[in-house]
Amino acid sequence: MPSLILFPVPIGADDINVSLPAYNRELLNTCRTFIVEDVRTARRNLKRMGYTAAPFDDCTFYELNEHTRPEDTIHYLDPISQGCNVGLMSEAGLPCIADPGNLITAEAQRQGIDIIPLVGPSSIMLSLMASGFNGQNFAFLGYPPIDGAQRSAWIKKIETSVYRDSQTQIFIEAPYRNDKLLDYLARNLQPTTRICVACDLTLPSQYIHTRAARKWLTNPPQLHKHPAIFLIYM
Repeated sequence: MPSLILFPVPIGADDINVSLPAYNRELLNTCRTFIVEDVRTARRNLKRMGYTAAPFDDCTFYELNEHTRPEDTIHYLDPISQGCNVGLMSEAGLPCIADPGNLITAEAQRQGIDIIPLVGPSSIMLSLMASGFNGQNFAFLGYPPIDGAQRSAWIKKIETSVYRDSQTQIFIEAPYRNDKLLDYLARNLQPTTRICVACDLTLPSQYIHTRAARKWLTNPPQLHKHPAIFLIYM
């Protein structure tokens, strides 16, 4: 039955077998239409993932990103009614997780379209797995505020959630601000609140360490321009 297929993409590893099962690549070659954040990145990922079903010029790419209006997407799923699969891809990792793809899956649900989510890497889940923190109660929060006062209030609020609800707090930052964020956390969280930093996941340079907040002030890692996940817990 024609379906919306949610294709994970690699988050770092050069060897595609580290990130994706062969079955994903089999299904990939059943699609000629893809919903993507950026066409250039999508073509590069499709090439890495072994897409051979058609030349890219014969494929249809629909963009879905922060500039896309909901009304622009009304025809994105039309090929399914015509008997064709449609693939939804993230820029990195899992579609719809820290990704705008839920706009499409919500519409597919409304239309009663079959949705096939596939196994693949998620930096959020991989970092939580390795952190030693509570994996039964956690929240992913996206980016902290940039404004200093708002950021301070935000961090105090999520630290309260850690101790009140035993809830792991997970967030990310623009890579060029990673070092400043880690330093701020180390200086402003309670000394015994633990911070996990997970960087370059699935790459040979992978770094995943958990320490009490103040201990990060000594020999902190160099995170500038590296993709990283931050987690805090008691």
